[in-house]
Amino acid sequence: MIRVENLTVRYGDQVALDDVNLDIAPGEFVLLTGPSGCGKSTLARALNGLIPYASSARMTGRVVVDGVTTTDHSVAELAAHVGLVFQRPTAQLFCLTAEEEVACGPRNLGMDEDKVSQRVKFAVEAMGIEHLRGRRVSELSGGEQQRVAIAAVLSMRPTILVLDEPTSSLDWTGTAMLFSSLARLRREYGLTIVMIEHRLAEAAQLADRVIVMDGGRVVSDGAPGEILYCKELLARLGTRYPWHVLDGPIQSCASAAEEIAARERNWPAVLPVRQSQAQPPVGRPENSQPLVELRGIEAGYGRAKVLRGLDLALYPGEFAALVGDNGAGKSTVGRVLAGLLRPRRGRVVWRGRSDRIPRVGLVLQDPLVQLFCDTVEDEVAFGPRNLGRFAPQDVEQVLTVAGLTVLRRRSPYALSCGQQQRTALAAILALKPELLILDEPTLGQDWGHLSRIMDFLIELNGQGLTLLVITHDYKLICHYARRILVLSEGRIVADGAPRLPVSIETRQSAQVEARR
Repeated sequence: MIRVENLTVRYGDQVALDDVNLDIAPGEFVLLTGPSGCGKSTLARALNGLIPYASSARMTGRVVVDGVTTTDHSVAELAAHVGLVFQRPTAQLFCLTAEEEVACGPRNLGMDEDKVSQRVKFAVEAMGIEHLRGRRVSELSGGEQQRVAIAAVLSMRPTILVLDEPTSSLDWTGTAMLFSSLARLRREYGLTIVMIEHRLAEAAQLADRVIVMDGGRVVSDGAPGEILYCKELLARLGTRYPWHVLDGPIQSCASAAEEIAARERNWPAVLPVRQSQAQPPVGRPENSQPLVELRGIEAGYGRAKVLRGLDLALYPGEFAALVGDNGAGKSTVGRVLAGLLRPRRGRVVWRGRSDRIPRVGLVLQDPLVQLFCDTVEDEVAFGPRNLGRFAPQDVEQVLTVAGLTVLRRRSPYALSCGQQQRTALAAILALKPELLILDEPTLGQDWGHLSRIMDFLIELNGQGLTLLVITHDYKLICHYARRILVLSEGRIVADGAPRLPVSIETRQSAQVEARR
């Protein structure tokens, strides 16, 4: 079904893929992982002809998909064989409404309207986006856009489906629907699936095989039960180890994932609800003044109302996580706090005043929106230079922590999505904000890079930096955050401290004792 022979891809002098050889059988589900920048996305683009046809990359070697050699056919012809869902959904969304987006592919294949309607119905039901059909794509949240992008590819019914970090912005419902749909497509149509992921545990439930890449090469290839227990290899590459599959056979992954999913979709049931979000969190004096308060905030886009009388207070030196379903309004809260979106009603109060705004840094879900300089180093230095606070040692420290030192002369547009995300974060950190907001910081990030950045943020947090992380990543929340705010239908519905499920806490405690 897929054969890759001696594939080498270069971007200028940079080797992205180095003599890769690979065979994937029809109907196989392959989980592809490895550190950020190792060549995973480049391989995905080579499978559907975007490399070399729609890229400046130079390619040698041969790629055969579904009996078709990619260099002998156009990207349009290959689209009937290989469907690709990008890391950044905005890169492949261009229609006005979600329904038009999902219908676009089948229409371009020349199908009649009855057939198009059937394809659209199947795809929107598979991804649970019936309620989004008439919505404008530009008004959707990042997670909702990701679900639309996946549905648009599913409606094409390709024989091979390549998904590049499809769960990075999805809530529990979207993730569950995605995996359920993939299982159904394999069962009913024999679909071949290649999924690129840093979160291994959930995808491992369906995968027949795990391939690990590093430095543009395949360094490990085998059954999930073999690869996912190679802790030394995964640790060396900074790949996220499936921490809740530490004992027993790989099948235990399913029950652990269900346990985590149950916690994730029931945050309000497991966190103490505060009567007023203006009250300081546990451990803070009652007279502690908030860094910022949102009072009765109503905000939205166009005619769509997203935040509905939201009240929220963040205190100096806090590390809080904002969670909730796709479309709940999490990114909108970040934009209001950063001053990028003016509320329709309500007040934003900083340290008891409305006219004195401290430095606020916001790292958006799509890093390319805020990258514009010629090199990574210029990007990180731009803000401090613009404000007259440039210090070479500070820029150097941020580049080192973000793992960007060796990439400092590269164009941000020549980086992987994970590297672009780290560049955007480094550029914000160089400004030394008082409040830092991270909107889905796990996109494209391996756990090694992510944990190093988060450890540095914890250090800054200890020095007074206030952090608000918007994410669906349960591990990140429980590992770092000290407060969880649950957003639903535009309001905070629960507020409390994170706790691991009891069985996972017990398991981790037993492992700690065993190591002593």
